[in-house]
Amino acid sequence: MSIPTAAVQDRSGRIIAIDVARGIALLAMASYHFTWDLEFFGYADPGLTAFGWWKFYARCIASTFLFLVGVSLFLAHGKQIRWNGFWKRFAMVAGAALAISAATRFFTPDSFIFFGILHEIALASLLGLAFLRLPALPTLVVAAFVITAPLYLRSETFDHPALWWVGLSATNPRSNDYVPLFPWFGAVLAGMAAAKLAFASGVLTRLAGLTPGRWTNPLVFIGRHSLAFYLIHQPVLIGSVWLLSQVAPAAVETRQVTFLKECQTSCEQSRDTEFCSSYCVCMLDTLEGEATLDRLYRNDQAAEWKAHLDELAGICTAKADSTLMEGGAQ
Repeated sequence: MSIPTAAVQDRSGRIIAIDVARGIALLAMASYHFTWDLEFFGYADPGLTAFGWWKFYARCIASTFLFLVGVSLFLAHGKQIRWNGFWKRFAMVAGAALAISAATRFFTPDSFIFFGILHEIALASLLGLAFLRLPALPTLVVAAFVITAPLYLRSETFDHPALWWVGLSATNPRSNDYVPLFPWFGAVLAGMAAAKLAFASGVLTRLAGLTPGRWTNPLVFIGRHSLAFYLIHQPVLIGSVWLLSQVAPAAVETRQVTFLKECQTSCEQSRDTEFCSSYCVCMLDTLEGEATLDRLYRNDQAAEWKAHLDELAGICTAKADSTLMEGGAQ
């Protein structure tokens, strides 16, 4: 399968509409990271970006960005793999991923980024080469398998830290940015399949013929310098919030208050407020009675600790349900 030069009208050999889409995705990513920074410094409620609408927003952003990685991979190498360009780009992305791991290991060792979106892009780019010649429909089938695999293939076999990058562990590890192979490689494959279909149907040629207005120039610039934008924007944002914290620091909350807020936010994704209030108080009282709250925040991955937490959750669930039933009977 080859891509005709008619499908690319920009002087740099790029389709402007795709750069615009990538720029929008990057700005959306920056908005999420800024909210995360506010939460990190205590200006927003604990757990705000980890649940509900914000969690959905984050997944949409990551899916869109990785989808565009698949599109770009096909556009760049669908006709013929340009090895020099590929390895240069791969080295840049992989090097940036390693730098982020090193930096976050130093600053946030309990939740450092060991396999984030840049790690995923580097690995997906390598694996994606094997699918360049595969027709669109089989590529979509494989994409569907990769996306749904965590629903039925999770196993404690993958709980070892050396296998966390796969994404099939029984319990997700703690990280500030966790984008494992499964299910996220599926978004890259979906992007490749869409690009193949767009080429076959002539949509690529029509996209190349679009002439966006001058208002898109900033988006195009960001989209064409996506790696630089990704590496720069978060230090700038988190540095800005840090400066704000030096002038007008957020109210300091105890670990107990933070735990209750995080627990309440998480619990209310599946149960009502009244149940969650009772459940979270029970969990906090029990952990404090055992003097193990610090162990929880250390993200202990020991099997016996995980089993103990599951046992506590079951006990507090039963207690909260019993309290609600007694209250309803009165």
